[in-house]
Amino acid sequence: MRQEFLPFTRPAINEADIQAVVEVLRSGWITNGPRNQELEQSLCEISNCKYAVALSSATAGFHLLLKAMKIGPGDEVITPSMTWVSTVNMIVLSGARPVFCDVDRETMLATPESIRAVITPRTRLIVPVHFAGAPADIDGIRAVAGNIPVVEDAAHALGTYYKGRHVGSDGTAIYSLHAIKNITAGEGGVFCTNDAALADAVRLYKFHGIKVDAFDRENRGRSPQAEVFDPGFKYNLTDMQAALAVSQLQRIVNINRKRRELAMRYRELLADMPEIRPLAEPAGYAFDPAWHLFVVRVDTPHMDRDTFMAELKKRNIGTGLHFRCAHLQRYYRETMGFRPGILPATEYNSDRICSLPLFPDMRREDVDDVAAAIREVIAR
Repeated sequence: MRQEFLPFTRPAINEADIQAVVEVLRSGWITNGPRNQELEQSLCEISNCKYAVALSSATAGFHLLLKAMKIGPGDEVITPSMTWVSTVNMIVLSGARPVFCDVDRETMLATPESIRAVITPRTRLIVPVHFAGAPADIDGIRAVAGNIPVVEDAAHALGTYYKGRHVGSDGTAIYSLHAIKNITAGEGGVFCTNDAALADAVRLYKFHGIKVDAFDRENRGRSPQAEVFDPGFKYNLTDMQAALAVSQLQRIVNINRKRRELAMRYRELLADMPEIRPLAEPAGYAFDPAWHLFVVRVDTPHMDRDTFMAELKKRNIGTGLHFRCAHLQRYYRETMGFRPGILPATEYNSDRICSLPLFPDMRREDVDDVAAAIREVIAR
């Protein structure tokens, strides 16, 4: 058994990252400033979108999107239930109703067919999730959406490519810079779009409804005559956080390459274990995933997922759970009447999924340790 605990994830912070933050601290300008502008430009280059807005979280980006689109009571927003609850929370807080599409049982991605099945005349927005860093079939989803806007939940997918294009490149996407993501700002998110009006609205609402950022290159600060055009929020990112993200972005190709190598080692070592089933790769289109998570399904009548995770922890192996399906969370069961059985593929996976350790500073030997521990747990 391992002597040292292997966490489910750990941010890949190096000395260059630390120095980038130190330089901001010494600069005298630590809030929304030039490093934010650099981060936004970098995300435009990576995502191939025209506009980017750095924010305090991806959740903030989704909140401002809903406000900018004037989505509210009487409207419906389609999204998978297999997602982090922040998406559903924001839909409900806007006054709209979440409508859940099922996912493909083997990839855990929403499909054009599952989305088509739940579109109604009240559908105002469709939010597919690029789960675990693998891309959903965006072209197919846009085809069934017609005139309904599609915004990509790319929280897991910075560095993910679909048919040779970075996810989000043809429309609007929201990326996360949370501590466990491939690239981190500690906390943070970036809203990227090709829609100038939408970008302007998100930028307006992120900082009190004032039409200028805190930092202007010509004024070396915010204009003293800053004026509120429409009441907004305080969702700006600090330059300390932006500097960390910018530094990490310089290594994103290498970071994602290392994650792929570790994931391929997992696939090799788990291939002869039918009780532990990794997610399948999407079929029918070319893709290059970011490998944000390595998710398996614990599929044996002799052990449930929670016991499996507890047994790995006894062997100094950390795990994660991404995610419990949102529609069966207590609030949504009690207030909206969602019940088990309405999303069979989602619920099948929600009961069985487990995220194994995956982060760039892991060694090949660490993956071997995880696989050995899994064999021991299953054998017992």
